[in-house]
Amino acid sequence: MFFAEITPLSRVRSRANGQGVQSDELRSGSSFHPFCRPFPPLNANPETIPLHAELLGDRDRPALVVMHGMLGSRRNWASMARQLSEYFAVWTLDLRNHGASGHSPEMSYPVMARDLGAFLAREAISQPLLMGHSMGGKVAMRYTVDHPESVAGLVVVDISPKAYPPRWEHEFAVLRALDLTTLASRGEAEERLASDIPDWAFRKFLTTNLVRDPASKAFVWAVNLEALQAALPQLFREGVCPPDRFAGPTLFVRGGRSRFVSADDFPRIREIFPHAVLETIAEAGHNVHFDRPEAFAECLKGWMERNKLMAS
Repeated sequence: MFFAEITPLSRVRSRANGQGVQSDELRSGSSFHPFCRPFPPLNANPETIPLHAELLGDRDRPALVVMHGMLGSRRNWASMARQLSEYFAVWTLDLRNHGASGHSPEMSYPVMARDLGAFLAREAISQPLLMGHSMGGKVAMRYTVDHPESVAGLVVVDISPKAYPPRWEHEFAVLRALDLTTLASRGEAEERLASDIPDWAFRKFLTTNLVRDPASKAFVWAVNLEALQAALPQLFREGVCPPDRFAGPTLFVRGGRSRFVSADDFPRIREIFPHAVLETIAEAGHNVHFDRPEAFAECLKGWMERNKLMAS
């Protein structure tokens, strides 16, 4: 099993179930302090963007707040939210510069964490369970270490608290160059993008961000491509690093076919999140909740039940 190769960590628990989930709780044998560059200071009075949200489930149940990845939206989590709404008041958010939420040139994890805090205050949500995928996972981590006493638990999906090599510059340039004035359908947009973005599933995902302008009826981008492209150096940064710390229940879920979370990340994870449990969903890629939704849901429910985070 992959986790058995980790050093200097020792495996203290292992299990595999019929859903293809491998689980380990790890303890660190030595302190690990990665080099992290400080984030630029926030403006003295940073603007918060009111986040668009959808609620599924009884509002009196424990709150589960879900955040998508880059160029995604709350709709990416609609199916999973329906499954989990039996146990939670599930809030799916559009982060700033995405979906139906507002646009701003400011785009960093501290700024997005402030947006999240303003949303929780607006909806009078206390002690939520936070779950984020990819970029949304880093937002969830940032808010949690900033407000550890205010969060019941944390779920991070296929992302680590580390810096990643810059990417997506090509894709952003291609999207921004697409002429929307003559575009008749999303299908036509996919055809025009095919030579530059050959992956069919990725093209379809990107074009979900095309929406009709209510006034002109022409296609426009729901995402703020200019702000996101300018922010790529910030968004591929660590997000959190020591001495940041959250000692509450924490679950990291990775796809077995994904390269976003590696064995080398586990010491760093446990430095910041000492009670983290790390789960691998076999045969899933980066979009774990799409690739293996049943296994992902069972993984979540099992961890939530063990930590008494679910409504009975």
